[in-house]
Amino acid sequence: MFVFKRRTCRGFTLVELLVVMAIIGVLMGLLLPAVQAAREAARRSSCLNNMAQLGLAMQHHDFSVEHLPSGVINPTGPIRSEPIGMHVSWAVQILPYIEQPNLYNAFDFSLGAYAPENQRVRSCIVSTFLCPSNPGISLHRSAAESESPVAESHYAGCHHDGEAPIAEDNNGLLFLNSKIRYAEILDGSSQTILLGELKPDAEQLGWASGTRSTLRNPEGFGQQQTYTAPAEGMGGGAPVKPEIKLGSLDVGTFDSFHVGGATFGLADGATRFLTYSIDSQLLRQLANRADGELLSKGF
Repeated sequence: MFVFKRRTCRGFTLVELLVVMAIIGVLMGLLLPAVQAAREAARRSSCLNNMAQLGLAMQHHDFSVEHLPSGVINPTGPIRSEPIGMHVSWAVQILPYIEQPNLYNAFDFSLGAYAPENQRVRSCIVSTFLCPSNPGISLHRSAAESESPVAESHYAGCHHDGEAPIAEDNNGLLFLNSKIRYAEILDGSSQTILLGELKPDAEQLGWASGTRSTLRNPEGFGQQQTYTAPAEGMGGGAPVKPEIKLGSLDVGTFDSFHVGGATFGLADGATRFLTYSIDSQLLRQLANRADGELLSKGF
């Protein structure tokens, strides 16, 4: 006579389930930062590629017309960051060299950047002008032109080695009506900044505008322009960046959406990621095309 024993299936207890969930939570906590870091590394690599493409386009412009594009084309100066004047930016001038001939041909240079006839071009998003780490949108209505949406640029030409109005006497490579030839970069193209990153402000006028929307300088780059906002009901809080109100003649510094620094393009076509800890004097030397000074430190 056979006796059959019923086998009972034992399930997880609540404690075991909680332990498994806790282990999974710990593993996810360890994994997510690594995933985010990998994604940011990929975005930074893409940003470096954009910068390299823009630098190559600048060189092609020089090959074609024997000088770099003007930082901004305008009859008079200094340049005010207002939608008044021609203000045709370097970004418009290099459109044929970044595979955007249709935009270039549709832009009427004689009317200037803010003419209604050029609005359609200004509202076109050009991916080469955008940093992949930008967390927001790249087409918006600026405070200066509430009725006109404009497409941003996250890359700016270096107009001067310090904070100064955009004018014809700037010592960078891209400034008012500039036509710099490589022979005029006396400090060497491998030691002179051509382009850097920027964070658009509320007065963003778009990539077609040769104002602080596409031109910047190194003064203030990497400085700790933060304060600690007190948490409600508590004595401490998280560090936040204060809103810095710029005047129409102010230009502002380079900045980026990356952690720890920004991407820069040198005049020889090389790209470098410079950290916020870079020596400020060295950065000013790199921004000046012909100061004749020995670099204070390597970079």
